[in-house]
Amino acid sequence: SVKFSVNISILIVAVVIFLVVLHHNFLGLSDFLKRELSDSNPLGLQPVDFIPAVPQRLADERNDKEISVVIAASDERLGGAIAAMNSIYRNTKSNVVFHIVTLNDTVDHLRLWLSNTALKNLRYRILDFDPRVLEGKVQVDPQKADTLKPLTFARFYLPSLVPHAEKAIYVDDDIIVQDDILELYNTPLKPGHAAAFSDDCDSTTNKVAVRGAGNQYNYIGFLDYKKETIRKLAMKANTCSFNPGVFVANLTEWKLQNITKQLEKWMALNVEEELYSRSLAGSITTPPLLIVFYKQHSSIDPMWNVRHLGSSAGKRYSPQFVKAAKLLHWNGHFKPWGRTASYAEVWEKWYVPDPTGKFSLIRRHSEAYEAK
Repeated sequence: SVKFSVNISILIVAVVIFLVVLHHNFLGLSDFLKRELSDSNPLGLQPVDFIPAVPQRLADERNDKEISVVIAASDERLGGAIAAMNSIYRNTKSNVVFHIVTLNDTVDHLRLWLSNTALKNLRYRILDFDPRVLEGKVQVDPQKADTLKPLTFARFYLPSLVPHAEKAIYVDDDIIVQDDILELYNTPLKPGHAAAFSDDCDSTTNKVAVRGAGNQYNYIGFLDYKKETIRKLAMKANTCSFNPGVFVANLTEWKLQNITKQLEKWMALNVEEELYSRSLAGSITTPPLLIVFYKQHSSIDPMWNVRHLGSSAGKRYSPQFVKAAKLLHWNGHFKPWGRTASYAEVWEKWYVPDPTGKFSLIRRHSEAYEAK
């Protein structure tokens, strides 16, 4: 009977091992199928480049938690995206993976800039954005066709850009991060909320900056309340707007609520009915987000989006305040790589010169010219 019980034990152990192996293989297969499904992407957002492995030395120093950061990189502003990524990478020990959305003709330039400089250890995917996705959803004025920037809409398609992540951070290219991005990533989102933004009217920076930003700190600054479609929404005109240049997204919730489809619906309706405010000075990407996320978003710490640095050439903040900011945002016309911008020297600390020499700082040239 002892022999019999030993045999039974061996049999049970063998069955358990068999089931574990089977389960493991099944999981591997389902992951593979998920990958296959998500890679055949209907949006034309095809991964062009992916650097999967972290060098062992860096893997030991950095945390395991993978943080997905999405950033758009257009050719004429490539230096901005480079400085933004460098500032994020140097200020964290977390395992950040950059999902860089760009247009086809920028890919080679971007890859060279990343692989031939101090950024070569960055983990990244380069994604080619197909502007045809926007057909029928954006009003193109034939006189101003070149003013349409397709990449500003990349943020609407986050789940397609980072199909395997549950959470992602989106940042504009005119930002510099001065603290650990892990803190922003850990922003708590309320149940049912697909994103967290920094609100305009109660932001730390707004009290000082609102005049330079064209007074767009509430819904009436972005939407045309004379239109019936907008009035029917019953959204209060004085509701505080938010800035979509930096946000944290819960992608599981985003997919559940079909946020991308909702945004596309409002884009298409605007083409038909011109729903945006006539005085709209800012980005045409903001109004659909304001509608879809009306009273349905969480908040990020305002120090994680200290903005309006690009609203005028003058210095509107004290050096102490700029130093304390966790994220600086040069939204507005005065970019830190341009002729005149406040605190451009803070931005330049993180800039990595272009090895191809194509991207040059205009500001440097103008200063040299003035000095002559």
